[in-house]
Amino acid sequence: IMLALTLACLVAFLKFSFQQFPRACTNADNLLRKECCPVWNVDGSPCGELSGRGSCQEAFISSDPVGPQFPFSGVDDREDWPSVFYNKTCQCNNNFMGYNCGDCRFGYFGSTCSEKKLSVRKNIFQLTTAEKNKFLAYLNLAKHTVSKDFVIATGTYTQMNNGSTPMFRDINVYDLFVWMHYYASRDTMLGQTDVWRDIDFAHEAPAFLPWHRVFLLSWEHEIRKLTGDDNFTIPYWDWRDAESCDVCTDEYMGGRHPNNPNILSPASFFSSWQVICTRSEEYNRQQMLCNGTGEGPILRNPGNHDQGRTPRLPTSAEVEFCLTLTEYETDPMDKLANLSFRNTLEGFAHPATGLADLSQSSLHNALHIFMNGSMSQVQGSANDPIFVLHHAFVDSIFEQWLRRHQPLQEVYPVANAPVGHNREYHIVPFIPLYRNGDFFLSSRELGYDYAYLAEPVRGFFQDILATYLEQAWQIWPWLVGAAVLGGVITALFTLAVNLACRRKKTAKSEEQQPLLQSSDEYHHNLTYQSNL
Repeated sequence: IMLALTLACLVAFLKFSFQQFPRACTNADNLLRKECCPVWNVDGSPCGELSGRGSCQEAFISSDPVGPQFPFSGVDDREDWPSVFYNKTCQCNNNFMGYNCGDCRFGYFGSTCSEKKLSVRKNIFQLTTAEKNKFLAYLNLAKHTVSKDFVIATGTYTQMNNGSTPMFRDINVYDLFVWMHYYASRDTMLGQTDVWRDIDFAHEAPAFLPWHRVFLLSWEHEIRKLTGDDNFTIPYWDWRDAESCDVCTDEYMGGRHPNNPNILSPASFFSSWQVICTRSEEYNRQQMLCNGTGEGPILRNPGNHDQGRTPRLPTSAEVEFCLTLTEYETDPMDKLANLSFRNTLEGFAHPATGLADLSQSSLHNALHIFMNGSMSQVQGSANDPIFVLHHAFVDSIFEQWLRRHQPLQEVYPVANAPVGHNREYHIVPFIPLYRNGDFFLSSRELGYDYAYLAEPVRGFFQDILATYLEQAWQIWPWLVGAAVLGGVITALFTLAVNLACRRKKTAKSEEQQPLLQSSDEYHHNLTYQSNL
């Protein structure tokens, strides 16, 4: 009842979103001109140019060589994204962002995008009841609200007759992101019934972590726009050392159905959700894209999985070992990479050695296998709302590694990674455009933090004191040396003075002597006096 009331209240404040394939760019004219520079309605100019928000520019396409994993060129719409569909897009200035520069960069708010704010993602079990109910209501609202600004492609560019016959369809806000995850990880269709499976723009290579980072940021941003709640943040599920799926209850993400262990309890509204984009083999046979049609309920049977591949959920020790790996990526920059932080965290390397081991699914992959259902199939895994909780925690581990090792952006591979994963490659299938390297930096620079990683906020005087302490620490060796030398000089000087005084004592005139000369006089007076 509380969720229903919350949902009803939210509808009154409904706002809409931005993300891939802007509706304004999906007509034949835009596709034939290969231009996606929509008008910003506030000033009526493309990209808000009259207001200085941005301008319509050629999309820079990196020419850096890619790895050997994809031995084709010009057969997949995602290559050199977004050039198959668009050569020109909005390039936004300053803190502006969005397909028409009508939004603010991550971490900035306000009509002029000048208000900087750090949002904090919390452990889902540390949310108040009101916060938890609001999160669940927002999810359900997104699942039942058609995106005003964005649509999904239901055919390839070739199937659209090179743009003259557009093939797009409405999608709800939640499923928009499910479709994006599918589209980035789908197989390449080569014609007839042939496909190439060794391709993925979001997994099994360096962009795994940046891709999911911008995915979560965009998802979070969409929910804020949908609800008008700028304070919304994605909660995370800390699954370290968990013995079971402790979010799999009707209070949280849906419990197990009493009569069918493969589906969700009817007491959870998630049980009524329809999944999309889960029939990859059917799409491959028909050489078609997922069109967003419902394909049945969410499947989940946690713990009843292949325990030979994934014996248990990840441990704290495994996460800590992963964090000790100093190399973000190693050759061949795919799931065979050894001693790669990315490959170990993704789950293709052993969590105690860092050596590639495709017989096991660990860390990130372990959660997907453990859920034994919709989460366990890569292309459709975002259908299960646990996906965002899981990936928020994976992102927090990525953030720990960035803070511990503080790598320069140059650490992220600029060339020879699998197609779509080089540093300057645009992240598929996002419009507005982002590059992989843009998200290889601390979350605090992107406007968010995690509650268990957040540093305490210091006051004004603490900041000043910290500055002086830092300066003192830098010159500490000099201060110690100076103190020792000063002590030696003082001791020598005192000794010299005492010797000189003894030598001159008998030669001093009476008027230069202290008034108190005898020991008795000294003991009766506690102050030294002189004639001076």
